[in-house]
Amino acid sequence: MPKLQGFDFWRTTLKGARYVVAPMVDQSELAWRMLSRRHGAHLCYTPMLHAQVFVRDSNYRKENLYNDVCPEDRPLIAQFCANDPEVFVQAALLAQDYCDAIDLNIGCPQMIAKRGHYGAFLQDEWDLLHKMITVGNERLSVPITCKIRVFSEIDKTVKYAKMLEKAGCQMLTVHGRTKEQKGPLTGVASWEHIKAVRKAVSIPVLANGNIQYLSDVERCIQETGVLGVMSAEGHLHNPALFEGRNPPVWEMAEEYLEIVRLYPCSLSYIRAHLFKMWHHTLQVYQGLRDELAKVKTIAGVEEVNRELKRCCQEEMANQVEGEKPKGGLPFPHWICQPYVRPGPKKLPVENGDRSTEAKTGSKRALEDEEGNPEFLSKNKLKKKARNPHKNFDLAQKPKYAKCEQCGNPKGNKCVFSLCRGCCKKKAFKETADCPGHGLLFKTKFEKSLKWKNAENEGMMNEDKAGGHIQTDSITAQLNGTESGNVM
Repeated sequence: MPKLQGFDFWRTTLKGARYVVAPMVDQSELAWRMLSRRHGAHLCYTPMLHAQVFVRDSNYRKENLYNDVCPEDRPLIAQFCANDPEVFVQAALLAQDYCDAIDLNIGCPQMIAKRGHYGAFLQDEWDLLHKMITVGNERLSVPITCKIRVFSEIDKTVKYAKMLEKAGCQMLTVHGRTKEQKGPLTGVASWEHIKAVRKAVSIPVLANGNIQYLSDVERCIQETGVLGVMSAEGHLHNPALFEGRNPPVWEMAEEYLEIVRLYPCSLSYIRAHLFKMWHHTLQVYQGLRDELAKVKTIAGVEEVNRELKRCCQEEMANQVEGEKPKGGLPFPHWICQPYVRPGPKKLPVENGDRSTEAKTGSKRALEDEEGNPEFLSKNKLKKKARNPHKNFDLAQKPKYAKCEQCGNPKGNKCVFSLCRGCCKKKAFKETADCPGHGLLFKTKFEKSLKWKNAENEGMMNEDKAGGHIQTDSITAQLNGTESGNVM
């Protein structure tokens, strides 16, 4: 079939999707996608996949896509982060038979994206993005889509979107925040930017940001003119968001755990989902938080959910009629809440004397996050308390050279100057040794040859010995015959 494009792709392949669940690392696995579809989601994405790892690691492909094939899990878009056109296309070619489109993530603002050189940290490299999308659009049998963040300037954001459309992008998801808007600086997403992009391009546009209720979805569609709305955090806190319901937290947990029985996933994913849904309830019942953190099986998680349900129902029975929810929540804590981003918090005194702007709760500069010992994060402060001699100064830490093939840290003693994964492939292909990584393909091959040669020599010696015995027997018989003849 010819590859559908633009609005034809949205109408036919995506079935006019309006309610969309965002791609989330370790949070949009098959079980969660199936729960989402039961409760109103029209379109789901895979978790963000690393293109380079997807190409080189067959187990990664199986765990994150191939083993999750389910006829009911469609339409589905697979999202990749990448910074190399060929690697991106190779990964997409391996994935295209298992999804309806390939999405290029150029919207992730996290530090891991900065270090890996992908996500929103590619948004200034227009030539690279143009090439990645163009090559992908030419070689893939499914459409290319993009998820982006905006620039501060609306005009630049519009030019950016037009460039992606021209390169071959068939659908844009616009998160109305800049890459600097994260953590305490997240703030409100700009629907004005999204509206301007929607008017400027001739491909479908989805909006992302500021969604707490189903009414927000409808209002966003009306104000911006987009075809659909994507939700991430809001949907994690209330999986029934697209139904316009706010059910009890244990009800959603019970259903999710039933689906997990059908479509197993990592226990860490399950915990993460329940911590989100139970966020406010676990602040009331701290013991259950500890129990959830300790359990090792799904049965254990189900038992924690039953105990949470019992506690909440007892509290409901004792609730005074007309009593307002505590903590300023719109609903009692046992109800799935709309997600409200917390405001800026004052930084701990231990972080040192900061500028006036920093003391008001502004996000640390990216350079500070890179390891400046004067500006330690909360987690690093905890590590420092456990080990006062621990050093966080990157300037005093050894610099790790990169693998020549994939960019990961190379082995210090690797004879090929590669990381272990790349070294293993090269050593196997060339039948070589790398003592630094403990890979002895050449040595083992030579040993196997010696063993085979020794075995062959042994067999030959046995044949020779057998031949001598047989010859001696024949000679003896002949001698006997001759003697008989003489007689």
